[in-house]
Amino acid sequence: MSARIVLAGARPLFRKEVLRFWKVAFQTVAAPVLTAVMYLLVFGHALTGRVSVYDGVSYVQFLIPGLVMMSVLQNAFANSSSSLIQSKVTGNLVFLLVTPLSPAAWFLAYTGAAIVRGMVVGAGVMLVTAWFAPPGLANALWILVFGLLGAAMMGTLGLIAGLWAEKFDQLAAFQNFIIMPMTFLSGVFYSVHSLPAVWQVASRLNPFFYMIDGFRHGFFGVSDVSPWLSLGVVGCSFLAVSAIALSLLRSGYKLRH
Repeated sequence: MSARIVLAGARPLFRKEVLRFWKVAFQTVAAPVLTAVMYLLVFGHALTGRVSVYDGVSYVQFLIPGLVMMSVLQNAFANSSSSLIQSKVTGNLVFLLVTPLSPAAWFLAYTGAAIVRGMVVGAGVMLVTAWFAPPGLANALWILVFGLLGAAMMGTLGLIAGLWAEKFDQLAAFQNFIIMPMTFLSGVFYSVHSLPAVWQVASRLNPFFYMIDGFRHGFFGVSDVSPWLSLGVVGCSFLAVSAIALSLLRSGYKLRH
């Protein structure tokens, strides 16, 4: 199937998915921004001067990029996963199944809409939190690359979770026991150099750490690991989860029963 046909099929589904979250923007965009501000106020007040960060970078400045990226990742995942599980529970998924949409079109639409929501929320968090302490801008390209790649990976993981889950409880378990721990243990609130050696090793086994660290490098020009290493890890992880998602879509996993 040609790329033009795939894109033509993905376009209306992508538009529907974007409109779905935008119509309730107070819940899907404004609420996550407020949550990030609360994290900044609480952790910024409690941990300033107690957590070791980069030279010349205050803890609040260090915290802001982590909160922005955490918001991007969590909301990209939530968009694709919640949309699929809602369609399953309400029964309107059948209207998509009777269309001639290819698996690639499904993938592009759901992942693309997840990227849009993640980036919109991330931009909102940045605009609000930067008022407290502008974090600087060392390399905007790294920020954009890791923001888009991180949102794409989490949107794809959300697609996998939505395909696997058959009810909201299962989706909540996936998010609470996999996504949330990996997000909070990725260096959002601390530099891994401040951790004991064993936890530094554990952090480097977490692909979310490389998303956060590479994204933060774009603001400060320094990071815990090379941004090229982070790019390689995140890129390979995205390719792996994309292959899984496309395979599940082609097989109709938990869709055609």
